[in-house]
Amino acid sequence: MLTILKHIVISADELEFTAIRAQGSGGQNVNKVSSAIHLRFDIKASSLPGFYKERLLEFKDKRITADGIIVIKAQTFRTQQKNREDALERLKTLILDATTIQKNRRPTKPTRSSQRKRMDSKTKRGNTKAMRGKVM
Repeated sequence: MLTILKHIVISADELEFTAIRAQGSGGQNVNKVSSAIHLRFDIKASSLPGFYKERLLEFKDKRITADGIIVIKAQTFRTQQKNREDALERLKTLILDATTIQKNRRPTKPTRSSQRKRMDSKTKRGNTKAMRGKVM
């Protein structure tokens, strides 16, 4: 069971774990032990509230397929259990990131003083460069 917030919980039967062999170096052990985890989570068939489903399906992330299935591959750790916990934590952060609402940015104008300072520094820098020319 994965708790996203106090009132939002994903049951274990909605999560599909598959143990696979990890990529990369690891010596002889890497070819024998399936320590990496593939986590698959179907957004449309889940028990998440409608708002969360909509936001996840609209969210642009390479881990979300066109069918609405989240696929997370966890292979950082050497044990299956730690990779399973890592995959669950990454699923939780993905769901929270997709559902946070960004505040609209209010465009602001630079102050008159900052504009004057900028122009003064540009003039000073230009004068310094002009002094580098050949002496007549």
